[in-house]
This record gives sequence, C-alpha cells and structure tokens, in this order.
Amino acid sequence: MKPPALKLPFAETSAKALPIRSFTAAQWGKDSRREPAATRAWAEAQGFAAKPGQVLLLPDAAGRPRAVLAGLPEQADLWSYAALAAALPEGDYRLDFQPANADDAALGWALAGYRFDRYRKTQATSGAKPLARLVLPKAANKARVQAIYEAMALARDLITTPSNDLGPAELAAAAQSVAKRFKAQCRVITGEQLLKQNYPLIHMVGRAAAPQRQPRLIDITWGSPKAPKVTLVGKGVCFDSGGLDIKPPAGMLMMKKDMGGAAIMLGLAQAIMALKLPIRLRLLIPAVENAISADAFRPGDVCRSRKGLTVEIGNTDAEGRLILADALAEADGEKPELLLNAATLTGAARVALGPDLPALFSTDDALADALLAAGRVTGDPFWRLPLHSPYRDYLDSKVADINNAGDTPFAGSITAALFLRDFVSNTKAWAHLDVYAWTARPRPGRPAGGEAMGLRALLHILEQRYR
Repeated sequence: MKPPALKLPFAETSAKALPIRSFTAAQWGKDSRREPAATRAWAEAQGFAAKPGQVLLLPDAAGRPRAVLAGLPEQADLWSYAALAAALPEGDYRLDFQPANADDAALGWALAGYRFDRYRKTQATSGAKPLARLVLPKAANKARVQAIYEAMALARDLITTPSNDLGPAELAAAAQSVAKRFKAQCRVITGEQLLKQNYPLIHMVGRAAAPQRQPRLIDITWGSPKAPKVTLVGKGVCFDSGGLDIKPPAGMLMMKKDMGGAAIMLGLAQAIMALKLPIRLRLLIPAVENAISADAFRPGDVCRSRKGLTVEIGNTDAEGRLILADALAEADGEKPELLLNAATLTGAARVALGPDLPALFSTDDALADALLAAGRVTGDPFWRLPLHSPYRDYLDSKVADINNAGDTPFAGSITAALFLRDFVSNTKAWAHLDVYAWTARPRPGRPAGGEAMGLRALLHILEQRYR
C-alpha cells in the first residue's frame, strides 16, 4: 500500500491570488446595494444570491477575473470550504476574511482535491479537474492540517482498496510503514502464533483463509512510557463472507470496507504521532479474513477467549466482535487511562442512525459527553446509544459464558456493544464506535468510497485532554 499523494492544494504566495469575499444569503440581500453598480448588475445577470456553495467570478475591464464572490452558510464548516474549492476553476485564491476556524477552512479546501486513483490510468478517467489552490489563512496551522489530511487520506485509501489487494498481510504492511515513519515499535503476531500467545478468537475467525492471508494481531506502541496511556483498537476484517453463515451476494458487495475501524484507528494513530501528542499510544488491530473452507469455524462451536470467558458461536457472521474481544482483553489488561475502539460492527446501527452517524457506546458518561461535544465542534458527529444492561440476557448461552449473536433480532447494535463490554473490566473510560466508514452519496470533499468517520472528533478530544 503506497501512501496517499501528500501534495496539498495550497499556494505559496498571495501576490497573484484572487481575493474571495464571502456573504451569507441574508448579508448579500442587505449589503449588495453597497457594491458598485457594475458588480450588482453582473451578480443579478448571473443569478448570484450568495446561496451556500454559489460562487461568482468578477471580471475586470479586460474581462479577466479580479475577485470572487462566494456564498457560505451562517456556520461555515470544512465541507462548506470543500464545496467552495470544488466550484472554482484552477488558479490561486486567498480568503479576504478571517474564517471562524482557519484549520477547518484549509482542511476542507484540501479534501476537495482528494481522489482514490489507484486503479485509474489517467486523470481524465478519474473525473478529477485541476485544483484551485488556496493561500493558507494566517491563523491556519499548516502542519496540523497536513497531519489530519494525511490521516484521513490513509484511512480512506485503505477502506476503498479492494480485498484482493488488501488482506491481513497488506494491512499489517501499511501499519508497519506508519510505525517506521514515526519510529514506533510494531509487532505482528501471525497464524499459529496467535494460539501460542493466547489470542484464540482472532485465530478461530481467520483460520479458514488462504495461507497468505493468515490472521494477525498488529500491535503498535509509541511515546514515553511515563505519559498517559491511550489505547486504540480497530476491527480489521479485510473481507467478510459471513463464514458458514454466508452472506447473500448483495451483503458481500461492500465487505472490503469491513476493516474500516482498523483504517480509522491507524489514521488516528498516524495523526497522533505526527502531532507529537504527549501520550503513551498503543494501537491494536486484529486483522483477518472471514473465509469459508474445511477449517472454518462453525455455528455451535465454543471457544475460550483470551480473557478466559467461553464463547458459543451463534452466528459466524458476527465475527467482528469476536476478534475485538481478544484485542480489547489485551488492551484492558494494561488499564489504560483511555480505551477507544472503532468497528463496522452492525447493520442495526445503520438502520437506527443511517450512514452518517456512528453509534457511540460508553461506560463513562463524562467521556461520552466529551465525545459528543467533540463531534459537534468538529462536524464529525456521533449519536449515543445505551448500554442497556437488561439486554445482556439476549446473549446468554446454555453451554458457555456468552453467545456471540444471541437468539433475538432486536437491539443488534446494543447487544454487540454489550458483548464487547464483557471484555473490558479494568478500564473506566472506554468507548465503542459502531461506524459505517463509507460515503455512498458523494459530496464536495467526500467522494464515494471509504470515509474516516469519527477520526477528527477523536483527535480533537485527545488534543484537548493531552496538550
């Protein structure tokens, strides 16, 4: 996996950059009368009313562009600036105003140029157009913008890459590349070594895959051992056939993205290291392919987990929570100050909240409130769902400590979260994110494909807590 193209669409100098003046629709309705008559006439002729996303190039006497009028909403976010960048022709531009959040303005502008072009022969076949370049606002932190863009691009690229080119081995290689870049330690436990080192659930889910796609546990550590310990865990199912409880064809079409939680957490870890946050970071990614072969695990099987709890397999298509259980048990054993996991875990969360809202579960109300606030501030939102303890009965097993799927179709995202909770007993501040990790409806800055949902909000809370 090659790193994403890192050259961002920023201009080096403002000498020839066209100024962009912004208005809300209400402001334009009130202030347009102060504009020169020629400007008002041109705007009226072009139908410019400063609606969000509208742009108007103002010509000089020779017909060349001299400035830009832009419509922005009352609360312009990074996607507003992505829409602005996407609407402009190639050239250099500068903002003739101070955005409320300069980093968001720059990041949105950069994301307008993101494309996944790995399988395109030419720029023409990708549908990309030459980029408008922005002179960075004075208040923007270029290093921070670059770090977040690179993290999001890495996650998006990994999620969008098809499974024939991104199996457990390739996901591990991507993680090793990130670790090497930031001089972090990276250990990868592979195949039968998972059994020898007591990760039986990860091994069980991934053992049916081809030899070159053996299951793995990717383990990255970085930062001072004396710093506060923050552990990230991401679900890395590189393809999910459903196992012996096989998915229908339509259910398999998107399963290359079932490692979205791993990609998001790897991108977040990269941003943390790039920004040198003062934490002791650990990243755990169980990476598997849930395949079908003579060695596939079966409904009704019982396996002892790393934590010691026995798990009965009610459904082989509920495999993500199994591999997370072993990884969370390992993370929880160190009692980190903060434990965060992300996973494309349940369709039930999408039915409840749709594709844009990750479901948030947490054992810590203060942490949940902080994450919700971070989501609002960054425009990278979550919606909290309850860890409703009475539903834990749905996971009761007649032969083991817990069943991975239970016997009811109700509350699927909640019961999945309750399953994970059984493997986190030492860590007070734990949060689980059930994410879609995909953009199906393309918008400026968000082309169809993998999406790093929650990454910016998680980074925000870490920056606020650990400065």
